[in-house]
Order: sequence, then structure tokens, then C-alpha cells
Amino acid sequence: MQQDPGREGWRSLLRWEWIPTLGILLGGVLLQSMNVLMLTTVLPSIVGELGGVTMLSWPTTAFLASSIVAASCAGMLAAAVGPRAAYCAGVATFGLGALLCSLAPTMGWIVVGRLVQGFGGGLEAAAAYVAVRATFPEAVWSRTIALMSTSWSMSVLLGPLVGGMFARFGNWRGAFVATAIVAGILAVSAYVILSPGTSERRTPAAGLPAGRVALIWLAIAAMSSASIVESSLAKAGLIVLAIGALAAMLRLDRVAAAPLLPSDAFSLYTPTGVGLWLALLLCITFSPLQIYVPIFLQHLRGLDPLAAGFMVASGSLGWTIASLVTAGASGSWPDRLMLAGPVVMGIGLMAIASLLPSSAATLALIPAIVALGMGIGQCWPFVAHRIMSGAKAGDEVVAASAVPTVQQTGFALGAALAGLVANASGFSAGATDESMMHVAFWVPASFAVPAIIACLASLRLRHLRKL
Repeated sequence: MQQDPGREGWRSLLRWEWIPTLGILLGGVLLQSMNVLMLTTVLPSIVGELGGVTMLSWPTTAFLASSIVAASCAGMLAAAVGPRAAYCAGVATFGLGALLCSLAPTMGWIVVGRLVQGFGGGLEAAAAYVAVRATFPEAVWSRTIALMSTSWSMSVLLGPLVGGMFARFGNWRGAFVATAIVAGILAVSAYVILSPGTSERRTPAAGLPAGRVALIWLAIAAMSSASIVESSLAKAGLIVLAIGALAAMLRLDRVAAAPLLPSDAFSLYTPTGVGLWLALLLCITFSPLQIYVPIFLQHLRGLDPLAAGFMVASGSLGWTIASLVTAGASGSWPDRLMLAGPVVMGIGLMAIASLLPSSAATLALIPAIVALGMGIGQCWPFVAHRIMSGAKAGDEVVAASAVPTVQQTGFALGAALAGLVANASGFSAGATDESMMHVAFWVPASFAVPAIIACLASLRLRHLRKL
């Protein structure tokens, strides 16, 4: 009699037929996440050679925007050609974008290269979730997703290390060439190792969903612009525009012949719909850590960029550790962990808000930052699992690909909201220490609100499960 994989613990993933697939999926996530941090390291060298300091934020914005659009379309593509073809296409496109960056004569070329990379990265990340659903039994989905999240923590060390090595020797282009080579090897390996897969539904012939993609682009452009404009009124208007564009896209998508998202996306009456709300709120709650806390640590605590970066990285480490420790939970424990997770995040945020402006020891911030990461980490494998397992018949593929789409959308929306709060509370380039302490309190403290709403979403998800 074959043993239930869910009862074997982590050994259930150590099967010879699964290990190569795991290696490919983990390699893809690591490649994408490492390059996000590598760019941060080599960007000063790029600006030093090519100029374009006024476009400093554009490579990141272009990558994020293109990535969300690709992830939105990945479910439809994977349903049509299978997860293996979608994954290989994503990795190959990512490598092509890196190659374009390595040949860049201007900063504008870098932006174009990152746009291509972002599309490939978004497609690869979404196809990875589809491959998890197509390859592994449901009993090990949570562990597989938790294992994939470890790649983000590894990239915290590898990304800056690789980028720093190339930047130190004055060869930032070599970092992108190396990325393109690794992407090419990974694409070929994925084609050989991954199962071709079959579509879990027949998708009718459909052209490019230009209207829905345009609305996604509009929402992303509005969110990205909201994070850089100075006027609080303009920020609020752009955020309203972004939410309106996303709402219009959802409305069109629900009646489309080939939807980009599940038919019940963000419904309050189904596990998949509520799960997507919970994923969005968790990512919004986590987003200020990566954006503003490093600035506060440097300005108020006198840390250099590397020290501040590694302190903030402890949040990603907490995410990974919590995911790995709790991924095997069963029975009523997943519901408890999903309910406690937002509470832990809220406590972490309030601790950060209290400690940053005070005279408390800088090291005292580390447990608070780790708590923020552990809060989302203990939830994430189960939230993703509920989104995929609760999918309606015919929505299985797009439900899986929706997880990274909503994750990145949450980070982008959180960045815009954090910018709005920061500007409203007095953040500026020449802010005094007193003003900065005021901002350092309100930015993390305000994000306790989405944490509270996430608690309500968790309660709703548990209620739906008992029905």
C-alpha cells in the first residue's frame, strides 16, 4: 500500500521522480529574485557609465509592471500550451531581457531590457505555481510552496554578492551576461525535465485580451506614479484610478471567454475569492518593510546601506523559516495559523513604529522585523493552497497563476500607499530628524489597518470551510 505523502513530512518531497522538478522550480524562483537584488547593487555603476540619474526608479518600475501583466496572462497561456512550455518561455524571455541590458548604450535601453525581463519573470513565476499543481499531489502543495519561498531568502545574500563582485571589477554588464547564460541553461533543463502537462480545461480560441491588459497597465502605471509624485492629493487620485482600473478589469474578465483570473476572483463567498483577498492584504501589509524601513534605519540609526539592507532582510528570513516550520500543519492548525499571521504582522509593525523613533537599541528592531516576516510566512503556504484547492471546475490553472499575480499587485499597491502616508506625514529629502521620527512612526503604524482587515478575511475563509 502506498503511503500518504502528507503523512511522510518533508521526506515526501524527496522522491527521485520529483527532485529534478523541484530543482528546476527552485532555480527559476532563485534566478528571478536574485536579479531583483542584483540590480540594486549594480545600478549605481550603470548610472555612473550611462547617466540617467533621473530615471533611477524606472528599471524597477518597468520590471514590476511587466511582471504583473505577464503573471496575469500566464494562466491563459499555460492552459493553452501547458505549464512546461509557459515556464520555458518565461525563463528564455528573462534571459533575453538580461542580454539586452548587457548591451545597453543608454539608461533607456536598460529600462527596455528590464521590461522584457519582467515579462519573462512574471510568466515563469506564475507557470511555476501551475506546475506545482500539475505535478504534485495536493497533500504536499503547502510544503512545495514553502520550499519555493526559501529561494527569496537565499537571494538576499546571493543577489548583492553577485552584483557586488561584478560592480567591484567595473563590469556590471558581466552580471547580466551571466544571468542570460544561466537562464539559457535553465530553460533547456526545464524543457527536458518538466512534464509537458495537459490543460485542465479546453480554452476557446481567443485573441490577445488587449482591453484587460490595458487596464492592468493603467492600474500599474497609476500605482507606480503614486509612489513618486509629491502631492498627497495626486497620490490619492492615482490610487483611486488604479483601484477603478482593476475593478473594471475584473468585471470584464468574469465574462470573458478566456479569463485571466478565476471566475470568482475576490468574491466574498468562495474560498478562492477570499483567499485572493487575504493574499493581497498580506502583501500590502508587508510592503513598507522593503521600501521605507531601510531609509529610516540609515537616517535615524546611522546604519550604512549594506547594514540596513541586511537588517531588513531578516524579515525575509523570518518569512522562510515560518513557512518551512508550519507548512506541514494539518487539521485545524492551518486555519489558526492564517488567523494568527496577520495578528503577528500587526504586532511587528507596531513594534517597529514604536522602536524606530525612540532611543531603544537598534538591535531591538530585529525581532520586530522578523515577526513581520514570520507573520506572513506562517500564512502564505496555506493561503496559496486554499486559492488553488478551492478553484471551480475549469479555473484550476488560472487560480494557480493568480497567486504570484496578486502577490506582486499587493506589493505595488502597498508601495503606493506607503508613499502616500509618508508624504502626508512630512517625508521629504531635507526632512529634519524630528520630522523623520514622525514619519517613521506613521508609515509602519498605518499598515496595521490592512493587517486587521486580513484577520477578518481569515475568519471569513475559516467560516467558508466549515460550511
